[in-house]
Amino acid sequence: MPLILITEQALDIANSLVVKGIIPVKAAEDALHIAIATVNGVDYLLTWNCRHIANPEIQRGIAAHLEDIGLSLPFICTPEELLGEENVE
Repeated sequence: MPLILITEQALDIANSLVVKGIIPVKAAEDALHIAIATVNGVDYLLTWNCRHIANPEIQRGIAAHLEDIGLSLPFICTPEELLGEENVE
């Protein structure tokens, strides 16, 4: 499994998400998680954080910002969403 790094680009993206008000200051770590996944080309970002990460309204703003700088937002979902209905007991 490759090592996922915190790069200057990831730090810059996380900062821009907060500065632009896409993600609130109190959730700066969430912005960093998203930025690290994006910069490292992660396909899926699994999270239980539905307030700032797995939030469709916030994801729309994040995706638009990333598109503006030539990047794509990884698919963000909860583990349950990834597993699907047939795996829910």
